[in-house]
Amino acid sequence: MPRRLSWTAALRDLKTDRETRAEVREERLRTVAGLRGSPALALSAWRGRSGKRYVVGVQFPAVQPADLLETVVLAVVRDAAGLATILRATHGLTEAGARSWLDSVRRAGANEIHTHRLAEDNRDAAAIVVDLTERAQVAA
Repeated sequence: MPRRLSWTAALRDLKTDRETRAEVREERLRTVAGLRGSPALALSAWRGRSGKRYVVGVQFPAVQPADLLETVVLAVVRDAAGLATILRATHGLTEAGARSWLDSVRRAGANEIHTHRLAEDNRDAAAIVVDLTERAQVAA
């Protein structure tokens, strides 16, 4: 006898799942080696409170201050279980500001830096920071 699906129960379970998941969360991407044997890109994605998804490059530990200019920057702590949490987020850094910011987040325990380079302008970058910073410290 085929199993019957209760749509009411299924919709209730979906709603409960949405309510229990963190609003801001990482959605890891799987990448493969590029064309002609180049290494795979270190990519991930973050889902903001708005539901929008932001693809990021994982830059740490070899990140340089110049890599953080004209981008949304996330200082991330990844625990032993692989769960990532945004520690701080910012945008619009100068090279001197980026150097200081990197030192600060390293001392605070960040073990990854994620960069999102697809913001159209400074206003869009600021909106992305707000969307991703539930419980994160915003630094400008």
